[in-house]
Amino acid sequence: MPAVHTALLLGTGLFWTVAYVLLIRTGVRERTFGMPVVAFATNFSWEFMFAFVRPPSGLGHVINIVWFFFDVAIGYTIVRFGRAEFPYLPDRLFLPALAALLLLAYPGMNYASERFDEGAGALTAFGSNLAMSGMFLAMLAARRGTRGQSLGIAVTKLLGTACASLTMLTDPDGDPRYDNALMYYLYIGCLVVDLAYVYAVFAVGRAAGAARSGEPAAWNAVPS
Repeated sequence: MPAVHTALLLGTGLFWTVAYVLLIRTGVRERTFGMPVVAFATNFSWEFMFAFVRPPSGLGHVINIVWFFFDVAIGYTIVRFGRAEFPYLPDRLFLPALAALLLLAYPGMNYASERFDEGAGALTAFGSNLAMSGMFLAMLAARRGTRGQSLGIAVTKLLGTACASLTMLTDPDGDPRYDNALMYYLYIGCLVVDLAYVYAVFAVGRAAGAARSGEPAAWNAVPS
């Protein structure tokens, strides 16, 4: 069981790292950002907190530091290209609004961690991850296409979070605080919404490809 636990922890780090790389690469290539801004703010805050303020021991600490610096790169894509995604917001207000969001996110994440998780990061990690998954779906709908997103991002995000859930469930030194209905709800919720996101990206991408080729998508084809 310890070997399985370690393998799943490595899988969490690997798949989420690939997701980050794809988010950065796609954002730069398509001159946009791939992670919803509110999700970025909570993610950045969590990773700063558990990389530098209250770091875990062992491999998890290394993974958090790596993720934090990938988040910095994702932040660059938001700063560099984000204004175009908010045409209703005056340009001069974009950076102050982003800074205000980050300043609000950190104390909120810190308070939630201290109040509901005794300073640990599991509950806030999975709670924010579930919210993030919903935001990815909302961004896909708002953009009416896969700009800044890809099936690779969706799949690696799904696999990384699934490995994280299984890491918690196979931890030989598992904390009894996390053996409760709320955590199981978060594990299952993340899986369900991530699966929905994978399907949605696939369906939207397929429909866009059919439109470019002049052919109807399979589910819109009506026999005459």
